[in-house]
Amino acid sequence: MPTDTLAHTPLHDWHVAHGGRMVEFGGWSMPVQYTSVIDEHKTVRERVGLFDIGHMGRLDFDGPGALDWLERSTTNHVSKLAIGQIQYSLMVNESGGVLDDILVYRRGEGYLVVCNASNRAKVVAQFESLRGDFRANLIDRTLETAMIAIQGPRAVELVQRVLPEHASLSAIRYYHFEIAKSIGFDTVVSRTGYTGEDGFELIISGDRAVAVWEALLAEGVESGLRPCGLGARDTLRFEASMPLYGHEMDETVDPYSAGLGWAVKLNKGDFVGNEALRALKKAPRWKRIGLALEGKRIARQGAIVLAGEREIGRVTSGTFAPTLEASLAMALIEPSFAGDGTRLSVDVRGKVEPATVVPLPFYRRVEKG
Repeated sequence: MPTDTLAHTPLHDWHVAHGGRMVEFGGWSMPVQYTSVIDEHKTVRERVGLFDIGHMGRLDFDGPGALDWLERSTTNHVSKLAIGQIQYSLMVNESGGVLDDILVYRRGEGYLVVCNASNRAKVVAQFESLRGDFRANLIDRTLETAMIAIQGPRAVELVQRVLPEHASLSAIRYYHFEIAKSIGFDTVVSRTGYTGEDGFELIISGDRAVAVWEALLAEGVESGLRPCGLGARDTLRFEASMPLYGHEMDETVDPYSAGLGWAVKLNKGDFVGNEALRALKKAPRWKRIGLALEGKRIARQGAIVLAGEREIGRVTSGTFAPTLEASLAMALIEPSFAGDGTRLSVDVRGKVEPATVVPLPFYRRVEKG
């Protein structure tokens, strides 16, 4: 895709000026790294990293029919959300394939939906096709806002210093959010992330993004903060076994196969895909599993998983995990072969590599006591 046709976040010029290596991702020009993926990965695991995630879609819903509209369009039970709570959910097609995985925020009045960058147009189109008689509005705020993630064991203390007017950010529970002041600007502060570490994601007006970003960098010197790119974000989410759209799920993969059945509430009433998902729950085609390869060769997406000489599935994501120092992969395979400890193999560019089914997640942070 030509670079002049790519969308830019409000922080794009900052990335270019400070050595970010820019790549196309989901129709956006985004930094994949500043130094190296491994250095940035370890920064997040050991200290704290700063990510521009402004490419993610941000959709506002308001009006008396907003709740019913969201219930009709998503798999999770939106009405169960308390004010200030966030819910992981899915949007599926009529056959139960995943259109996108999303986060739904409940504000005092109305809702915010955060979706994947590459799926934003598809998500908006799906919502609009289901608008019907619901008295509600959908406003796409993606291009007028920015989104920043601060992740790592020192993230909470850092964000607290940048938001001194907010008494105790540590009191915000996981998958909850509050509105705070960041250097005088209203900011949505959510205890969420995509790295397997503690931290926050901030949503702020686009014209304030550089000021907030630079305030975090200045305050983060003593915490060892550094800006990080999408490369480290991917290896971090992989170690934490967090699914990525286009890898562990897509419109051909149902939530139960992807290990996301917990985000489907079949008893909540009618929603798109409900009937198909009832059948798929009883007999999902695939099961998402973890694989540990014996050697250091990497099984990339699409590599064939074998039981003997029989093809039983394909790798969805794989890398040499920096924290665990092992070649690992996630795969969708036939459920009958998915038991922990099952010996399988993977065809890695024409060479069969032994592998063992291992539990997910590969990595889980140790909570502070």
